[in-house]
Amino acid sequence: MAADIASLSGELAQALLQVWSHARAPAGSRAGTLAGAPPGFQASQGDLPADLRAKTLLHIADSLGIALAARGTDLGRQVIDALQAGHGEGACGLIGGGRAAPLAAAFINSALIHILDYDDIHDLGRLHPSTCVLPAALAAASLAGATDEEVVDAVALGNELVCRLGVICAPQGEGPGSEWFLTQLFGYLGAGMAAGLVLKLDQRQLVSTLGLAYMQLAGGKEAGFGTGATARGLYPAFAAQGGLQAALLARAGVTGPAGALDGAVGLFRLYLTGALAPRQRAMLLDFSQWHARQVDIKPWPSCRLSHPYIAVALAARATSLAHPAARVRVAVNPSSGRLCRPLAQRRRPVTLQDAKYSIPFMTAYTLVHGAPTLQGFSSQVLSDKDVLHMAERIELEDGLPDNPGHPPAVLALLDGEQVLQQSRFVAQDLGVDALQARAKFDDCLDFADAGAENSAAGGTAKDAAEGTAKGTAKRAAKDMADGGGDRAGRDGQAGALWDAIMEGRVLAAFDMAYKDA
Repeated sequence: MAADIASLSGELAQALLQVWSHARAPAGSRAGTLAGAPPGFQASQGDLPADLRAKTLLHIADSLGIALAARGTDLGRQVIDALQAGHGEGACGLIGGGRAAPLAAAFINSALIHILDYDDIHDLGRLHPSTCVLPAALAAASLAGATDEEVVDAVALGNELVCRLGVICAPQGEGPGSEWFLTQLFGYLGAGMAAGLVLKLDQRQLVSTLGLAYMQLAGGKEAGFGTGATARGLYPAFAAQGGLQAALLARAGVTGPAGALDGAVGLFRLYLTGALAPRQRAMLLDFSQWHARQVDIKPWPSCRLSHPYIAVALAARATSLAHPAARVRVAVNPSSGRLCRPLAQRRRPVTLQDAKYSIPFMTAYTLVHGAPTLQGFSSQVLSDKDVLHMAERIELEDGLPDNPGHPPAVLALLDGEQVLQQSRFVAQDLGVDALQARAKFDDCLDFADAGAENSAAGGTAKDAAEGTAKGTAKRAAKDMADGGGDRAGRDGQAGALWDAIMEGRVLAAFDMAYKDA
């Protein structure tokens, strides 16, 4: 029996196809609705705005740079070894070189984008949309012979779906959604829709894709709330793979449950607060507004909830250095408090993933060394005596109000009870514009270059991380000796990748990245 389209899944698939068809239609023929809309269908219609397409290209470039930087990490290698062992080699490219079967490629490329905790973020929904959606769309494109425009639009729509699901949930430190990695939970759906659009599925097949994605939903946060697991670095990859798998099953004729979103045990009733209110249902279907415009590029490679505390620590750093005996007190709310406990383990993390998920540690690192960077924040920091000593001095003060999005971080430096400085977070501290995004991209490729050189020499990813700063200095000296030829070559490669994506030649850029080991 064909999947029933008279459901929220059916209306959502119809709305997505409407926007998709508008984008493909010749100018002047974009009015009206698609044939076959269910009775009472009231989704607000709109085309993909030009600024959202441009923003999607920027985030695709950001994701590519991060994945290339992560390619030389131990976790990156472990993921590739595991997935190729299970799936074998295939026709889909891997970022940084190599091939894999489509489902394996979606998983691997997604993991590479997230391993460094540097991927884009929608703050209100507390999720990373591109990390799940882009790899699924790319793998589908390799099977369908898609165009650049189709891939970009599919990523934009998949990201938008993930974001609006996040806005509906608007998680805080406690309550609905707080114990789920919403990137993963909602990423199955966004990745499935993006892959389905690239594969040119019809409405009924997209409804089945949502149902088949629903059947795989997961994303419990113990990998973050607990300590000691490196797997926190790859949870979005399950959604990228699962979404693609759902779309491929639907294309082959498997029908999924049409009530995946609003059935008796659909997504919202089973995993969140219950059935959607009429206002929430309308927002899910309203494509006259675009929540993906609020997706940000990260300035630092760590958990987003730590970023307000990095910002206030940067503001207080000069005073901290001038008063080395000052007490350090940070105020937290239930959201940021999750990254502070158990306090002993958060002060002395045993993995780099735990360090990036620890507010006491990230605050201490910033007070000692300044803003975290790919080159500076390596596995060496786990045994950095100055950082560990500072982390032991971090005092916690509960009581900040909980809220969706950024915690309102406050850091106070005290001499006894006298306040030497109090720094309060403002959201503008985290802004990354296009020029800064390009600088981040170049930095990621420099980091990838150091990792590749180390791998060629037979070193481990730990060696690469510990030697990146030295390697950068050695390459600079070599560049001076040869008149800057190597540096110019590296800059030229980075520029070619960046320009290709910004010009909309996304598939050509990834073809370059797939060949570059």
